[in-house]
Amino acid sequence: MGRFQWLEAMLPLGIIAGMLCIAGNVQYTIHKAAHGRPKHIGNDMWDVAMERRDKKINDEKLYSASN
Repeated sequence: MGRFQWLEAMLPLGIIAGMLCIAGNVQYTIHKAAHGRPKHIGNDMWDVAMERRDKKINDEKLYSASN
């Protein structure tokens, strides 16, 4: 009778795992919809500053090339 006792725990664990997956996918979808691209993992303030710098340099190159 006690051989299948572990089976009783599988349903709640499955529900918890499913809810975690749903929560992660919702965060991903909202971020992608708001910013147009997936969230970069491990981005800190330095990475953000370098992205802004690179974007500024590229925009300046495009502007100077068109004039």
